[in-house]
Amino acid sequence: MFRNLAIGALSVGKDIGNTSNWIRFPYYHHIFSDEMRGFERQIRYLKNFGEFIGLNDATNLLDTRKEIKGRYFCLTFDDGLSCCYKYALPIISDLEIPAAFYVVTNMVGKSFEPESIVSRNVFGFRGKYTSIDFLTWDQCQTSAQAGVTIGSHTKSHRRLSELTLSEVRTELTDSKLEIETHMGIVCEHFCAPYGFPGEDFDLQRDGQLAREIGYRSFATGCRGVNKQGDSSLALKRDHLLANWDIPQLRYFFSTL
Repeated sequence: MFRNLAIGALSVGKDIGNTSNWIRFPYYHHIFSDEMRGFERQIRYLKNFGEFIGLNDATNLLDTRKEIKGRYFCLTFDDGLSCCYKYALPIISDLEIPAAFYVVTNMVGKSFEPESIVSRNVFGFRGKYTSIDFLTWDQCQTSAQAGVTIGSHTKSHRRLSELTLSEVRTELTDSKLEIETHMGIVCEHFCAPYGFPGEDFDLQRDGQLAREIGYRSFATGCRGVNKQGDSSLALKRDHLLANWDIPQLRYFFSTL
């Protein structure tokens, strides 16, 4: 409650429309059934201020190194949870919003109880959730047919900073190959688990390795805008929760 009031106060006088010439990446981990209304409200709100584009188009804009004219949003979802397929995909399909699901390939098709070690310690889910269910490959295929890009979130969701270079290479390579095998597409986009450079991964080491392996983009969890000259191998993204009120979005997305 206090956080909502504080950010609501900070958002007074803020206006996303006063900013321009950027790409921003709103991202979520989950959309549960009781979050659908809030999620749709947020997406409709952001749609008032910019065009939603897919991950390939966003990467292309950054890679041209030309000035980005206007305001663009690129929507992504981390972890590959099936709730995003069940409750977010119908909404973004109806609104014709492209998106990307970053999947952890070792978790595809699996389910865990909320108090399991995987749920609590690997993905940080606690409390009210009945189970943690991950996308199946069939759901990934259906999502791709609906315009969703399937990217890699590693094979095991391990923190890259705790791994050797060889182990990081295995995480990035094996997950890419498995996605390509099951999906029949080239997997070109990677998202680092946990998300913060210097703490959770070495952006220089792991970004260069991602490029060598064949990824075109490397997504982080750092907030902010992506503008002309920024690298697609260091994407800044804005984490959202679907139950946040609109003033919180106004505050975050009007701040450069």
